[in-house]
Amino acid sequence: MSLYQEYLTEIEERKTEGLAPKPIDDGALVSEIIAQIKDPANEHRADSLQFLIYNTLPGTTSAAGEKARFLEEIILGKSVAEEITPTFAFELLSHMKGGASIEVLLNLALGDDANIAQQAAEVLKTQVFLYDADMDQLASAFKAGNAVAKDLLESYAQAEFFTKLPDVQEEIQVVTYIAGEGDISTDLLSPGNQAHSRSDRELHGKCLISPEAQQEIEALKRLHPDKSVMLIAEKGTMGVGSSRMSGVNNVALWTGRQASEYVPFVNFAPIVAGTNGISPIFLTTVDVTGGIGLDLQNWAKKKDAEGNTVRDEDGEAILEQVYSVDTGNVLTINTKAQKLYQGETELIDISKALTPQKMEFMKAGGSYAIVFGKKLQSFAASTLGIETPVVFAPSKEISHEGQGLTAVEKIFNRNAVGTTPGLTLHAGSDLRVEVNVVGSQDTTGLMTMQELEAMAATVISPIVDVGYQSGCHTASVWDKKAQANIPKLMSFMQGFGLITARDPKDGYHAMTDVIHKVLNDLTVDDWDITIGGDSHTRMSKGVAFGADSGTVALALATGEANMPIPESVKVTFKGELKPHMDFRDVVHSTQSQMLKQFGDNVFQGRVIEVHIGTLPADKAFTFTDWTAEMKAKASICISQGETLIESLEIAKSRIQIMIDKGMDNEGGVLQGLVDKANNRIAQIQSGEKPPLAPDANANYFAEVVVDLDEIDEPMIADPDVNNDDVSKRYTHDTIRALSYYGGSYKVDLGFVGSCMVHKGDLQILSQMLRNLEEQQGEVKFNAPLVVAAPTYNIIDELKAEGDWDMLEKYSGFVFDDDAPKQAARTEYENMMYLERPGCNLCMGNQEKAAKGDTVMATSTRLFQGRVVEDSERKKGESLLSSTPVVVLSSVLGRTPSLEEYRSAVEGIDLTTFSPPVEELVAN
Repeated sequence: MSLYQEYLTEIEERKTEGLAPKPIDDGALVSEIIAQIKDPANEHRADSLQFLIYNTLPGTTSAAGEKARFLEEIILGKSVAEEITPTFAFELLSHMKGGASIEVLLNLALGDDANIAQQAAEVLKTQVFLYDADMDQLASAFKAGNAVAKDLLESYAQAEFFTKLPDVQEEIQVVTYIAGEGDISTDLLSPGNQAHSRSDRELHGKCLISPEAQQEIEALKRLHPDKSVMLIAEKGTMGVGSSRMSGVNNVALWTGRQASEYVPFVNFAPIVAGTNGISPIFLTTVDVTGGIGLDLQNWAKKKDAEGNTVRDEDGEAILEQVYSVDTGNVLTINTKAQKLYQGETELIDISKALTPQKMEFMKAGGSYAIVFGKKLQSFAASTLGIETPVVFAPSKEISHEGQGLTAVEKIFNRNAVGTTPGLTLHAGSDLRVEVNVVGSQDTTGLMTMQELEAMAATVISPIVDVGYQSGCHTASVWDKKAQANIPKLMSFMQGFGLITARDPKDGYHAMTDVIHKVLNDLTVDDWDITIGGDSHTRMSKGVAFGADSGTVALALATGEANMPIPESVKVTFKGELKPHMDFRDVVHSTQSQMLKQFGDNVFQGRVIEVHIGTLPADKAFTFTDWTAEMKAKASICISQGETLIESLEIAKSRIQIMIDKGMDNEGGVLQGLVDKANNRIAQIQSGEKPPLAPDANANYFAEVVVDLDEIDEPMIADPDVNNDDVSKRYTHDTIRALSYYGGSYKVDLGFVGSCMVHKGDLQILSQMLRNLEEQQGEVKFNAPLVVAAPTYNIIDELKAEGDWDMLEKYSGFVFDDDAPKQAARTEYENMMYLERPGCNLCMGNQEKAAKGDTVMATSTRLFQGRVVEDSERKKGESLLSSTPVVVLSSVLGRTPSLEEYRSAVEGIDLTTFSPPVEELVAN
């Protein structure tokens, strides 16, 4: 059967699901389609024309290459298609946005036919995705005296590709739609259990919120055809949990505008809002697509006559509605006045959502065009030998004379690109920074691949020390979806220059280690910047930012990221941690004590600078990982010199294991990291460059002091699923002591795993089994216990030290890499399951607990439907706690009493922590 016939069969299958033909990225299929177009008698000619014109993906896909070359033939008169005139061929090339289309246009523009050259040049003036080879060709032609090349360079220097675009309209009419009450996780917009379909935009779009919500949105669009639908998190924050480009894509698909009539299902300009604004990492994704994210502030704390906050019987602030955003309200975003209006009534100032830089993203249809456009303008001005004309809004540079620097301010100043020489920048400054480490994970990786193809990138930027493509989010089940997607992803990323978790050619054993753990090892300098395609990209060395698949693609292609320097909150510790407490309890207590101290979440949208001091990066990651749940933008660990050296030595050993497995590439990227780590260790030991530390006179938004003496029993993050106030469910902010549950709260399943655990947690599990065995003769589980080590290294070390034998003794299932599961488990017995390293239940895209279960887990996610879905009998709930609490809950089938807990951990070395003795500041 021909590829075309196979495509027709797929089209019929998709029709049964109410789907249009899938956009084409395969060059071989496009080649058959072109052959049919060239044959006037071919029965499929008409459909083939439609597929070529309207359903072929642009960029660097092989399909785009075939299409561009065919259009070139038409322009040159070598092929004739009545429906595609040379003028129309140029129009189609203008929508292909890079790759083969730029190659064709440059060849035509610099060719001998003056008429064709002029037409090609006019199209090129609208394009920005030119890479080094393209710019070299243009520069060479200019130096050789080519007039068209000079004309192009002059246009690029003036940034006409941007200035000639229509301005953002002054008034944008929106109609409101309440997507949910309380914090809205990106799982509502793009569920984790549908991750396999993210790269199929139309199919994935069907999982937005619910079919009923989709019908309501469509009804609003019919009722208000001249307005945009604005999705709102009422009494909450929009987009918590992750950056989720697929979530923004879905919102744009249902409420945005089509980017090109010749590229299906790629929309932009979504508008989202929340009473408490937009989660920082999700807001970055909205900016990428030229959208708008509003902080509505439509509910405020009620005040009494003296101006004091009025509280309810539980001590919670009572909220009053300032204005209504109920579904169907018509509002106006005035981009000139930078205000939100309801009719003639001014509601709020929205200038933070409409900064000059964000307005440029909106005008250009997204941030990519601005990033590449600035680079193109600089190149053109340099080639012409002129000063770069001021076209784009200058980066905001904020500098306070005499004020010291926080840790993140120091990192940004060290990695800044294109700032005023000699000027020290503080929080609030907008700038470009070079990126050292970039991570792509496997459920967003296919989208990153598409983004790279769309921006015509073919190789990783030489600025990047290492790019890594994980396989952890699809590690649990090697099903047909994974078998179809993952080899394709690994092959592309390996060819692009990334280190890949799996070798497409089976040259080394698949590594399904959790991406955050791998990136934590690949970061070998405390001054590094990491960008990763997951909200938990929060390293214990340097600073790391979770990002959408597009920002990851941009970082891979350019080695840069655009962002403001965030404000910081300083976290220090006092007191002494009791021996029966685990560091996970410190993490939860930090959030609880912060909320008690300030009333509001001062961490939200800021960098948490945690003066951890004595805890190696492996264990400190438990804190930095949780900062995503604190709604922080990022976190930075400030470590003592000997601790940082210990962390770097651990990282070196683990990178060496990757090298020994055969995972390094021809460029020796991994070996380069080992060398870099050795250099950093030498700098610390010699005193040439001490560990990163803030200045003593740095300015913080707030300072939180965590009193370890207050922590006397395990702390549990509770989704509070039955709270009468819907907005207070699933927030991560309800932190309760173990005694709250009275030793009687039924637990249906336990989970020890995800990025929140380290080797010590598995050792704790092993020792608890030994203790219980000694006390009871044998260990019986009254609830299933699922265990997923985060890395293979941990398992290897546990095997060498004897702990793995203890785990296997009580397990009823042990993963087998030679015969991985091909179907997700739907039922669990009361036993222990030793699962493959990876995300497992925490991700929720493959394995899940039974509907309605109460799960006690070490993971990070308690969102509705993530780890466990609701059932008719009860709501599913995921309580988050330390490893010993999870293990004991699984053995008992209920939450333990404090006395049972103390007895079970007697003599066990938990993840202990002591605050640094001296203040960690720069000399």
